[in-house]
Parts: sequence; structure tokens; C-alpha cells
Amino acid sequence: MALQHATSGQVVALRRADEDMSQFSSIAIAKTEQLELIRLVLPAGKTMPEHWVRGQVTLVCLTGAIAVEAHGRTAVLHDGEMLYLEGGAAHALRAEQDSVALLTIVLKD
Repeated sequence: MALQHATSGQVVALRRADEDMSQFSSIAIAKTEQLELIRLVLPAGKTMPEHWVRGQVTLVCLTGAIAVEAHGRTAVLHDGEMLYLEGGAAHALRAEQDSVALLTIVLKD
């Protein structure tokens, strides 16, 4: 069964009061030829080893705290903060607290 993505004009809840923050999850909210939106739930201590994607990336921390290693330094995102990375920039993530984030990837320029 194919994953159901959000449709144009559909409201999507990014934060949920009854969220189980103890389990990592990655849910593709929407995907087109140009853009992918992913909701991440990162329990405290969860890491994503260094990786890169071809397209430009934004990571918005909705709740919690997420350390992002990129460009030889570490930035910690807190509630409501965002980080932009150019396409191909190597980066790694570590959840400092139970966190929810919105990841956007530009697939085509």
C-alpha cells in the first residue's frame, strides 16, 4: 500500500499532544518532483550519522533541541528555530531532548 501524502490545501498537524516521543519516526508529508516535506520525531539521544542530500535543506525544530553538525561546527536548534544547508553539505543530527522537526528538501532547482 502506498503512503498517503497530504494534498494541496490539506491541514497537517506537525505537533501532537499525545505523541510517543520514545520512538524515532520519519513520515513523508508531501513529495513532488521539486520538493519533499518530512516530519521527524527524534527521541533524546537519537543520532543520524553524517550524510548529505543533493538538494537544499531546511530543518525546523518544532519542539525539543537538535544538534546539527555541519561546516565544521555544531548548532543547536530549539523550539521555533531553523537551519538552512546548501545542497551537498555533509551534516549529522543528534537529539539533545525529545524533539519534533520539519525537514524540507528541494529535489530540483
